Amino acid sequence: MATLLPKPLDPEEEAVKREKASKTEGIFFPGSDLDEVAKHFIGNTHRYRENIIIPKMYGVVQIKTNEEKLVEAAFESCAFKSLMSCVLGYGLGAAIGLFSSSVNPSIADPLAGEKQQTAREIFREMRQATHSYGKNFAVIGAVFAAVECVIESKRGVSDWKNGTYAGAVTGGLIGLRAGVKAGIVGAAGFAAFSTVIDYYMRHR
Repeated sequence: MATLLPKPLDPEEEAVKREKASKTEGIFFPGSDLDEVAKHFIGNTHRYRENIIIPKMYGVVQIKTNEEKLVEAAFESCAFKSLMSCVLGYGLGAAIGLFSSSVNPSIADPLAGEKQQTAREIFREMRQATHSYGKNFAVIGAVFAAVECVIESKRGVSDWKNGTYAGAVTGGLIGLRAGVKAGIVGAAGFAAFSTVIDYYMRHR
């Protein structure tokens, strides 16, 4: 039975026709000598990926592999940022707790009949204070980094507002443990503190 539809071309024949047409007509400037000049400066038209032409005016261009992109995405993820902030916050809090417990030890008064603390008890108190400070700072760092990363991802903008919003949410969540009024005060105070720090870091 005859049909009015055109016969489909063979892929190999179509590729051969395209190659012949590119040799005769040109790629960039059909029917002109400038086509050879364009081929010389641009190079091979078969690109490594996505057929993108990258200018080389600033040196050799290295296209990132898929593995490098995965590693970079992992380091820029919200989970990694929260984990790093948690670890760094614990270290900072532990240092502050150790310093505060060392400069203000609980010394017994011999005139009041209090028992003198041993070195083991003093070190135990220092360890407890260090762990308490470290845990609190770790929670604050993790929550702040997670909230800021989520806000930045949703807004698509990296500016001072992200830190302000994240500080308000973090301060509010921490202050809510003591009541609504404490949550509002904590949100306002933490937001102001985050704004000042972010402004200083961006304009120093």
